[in-house]
Amino acid sequence: MEYAVIVAGGKGLRMGADLPKQFLPVGGKPVLMRTLEAFYAYSPAVRIILVLPHDQQAYWAGLCREYRFCVPHEVADGGATRFHSVQQGLRRVETPGLVAVHDGVRPFVSQEVIARCFRLAAEKRAVVPVTDVVETLRLVEGCTSRTVSRDAYKLVQTPQVFDAALLKEAYSREYSPAFTDDASVVEAMGMPVCLTEGNRENIKITTPFDLKVAEALAGASCSI
Repeated sequence: MEYAVIVAGGKGLRMGADLPKQFLPVGGKPVLMRTLEAFYAYSPAVRIILVLPHDQQAYWAGLCREYRFCVPHEVADGGATRFHSVQQGLRRVETPGLVAVHDGVRPFVSQEVIARCFRLAAEKRAVVPVTDVVETLRLVEGCTSRTVSRDAYKLVQTPQVFDAALLKEAYSREYSPAFTDDASVVEAMGMPVCLTEGNRENIKITTPFDLKVAEALAGASCSI
């Protein structure tokens, strides 16, 4: 069984909007709907678990009625942090299986990346999509800085896909601020993580500039 735990707990603070960023329209449709559609397009059989703050769920239900959104999914209550929200979603995941954890505000993940992550996770048990760093990097040390090799760094995306039993075990531990994503939780168990190529369009929409890029990407996809 394949699962997709979609975590959407943002409040839109960096966006400067009253509406949580996952509900903002992109190309005439809320961001979160596009994200769920990406996984449904990959496979209608994938079980989608949307993790939302309890106080946002009624608004989401209203949006689904307004847009006649019919992608099958279930809704779980979000937690105090992303870590705790993923914990909540994993309670609905059964083993054996594979589970993808994905940011709700990454609506442009490609079907190819989703498929490859699931395929590799069946063998490697822990897979993370990444992209190359294309800008020059400088390491700041006190009042000085120096250039470092960008070849030694990657930009991390989601979905991060895991053996379901492995991820449930990893998330049974206590929360730590060091857990910045799902891979870091799994690595704390001593489990290696396999990297695979992501897609550059798979941006995380967190700022007004990101929203402008997302509108362009949505327009490009509609014109194809």
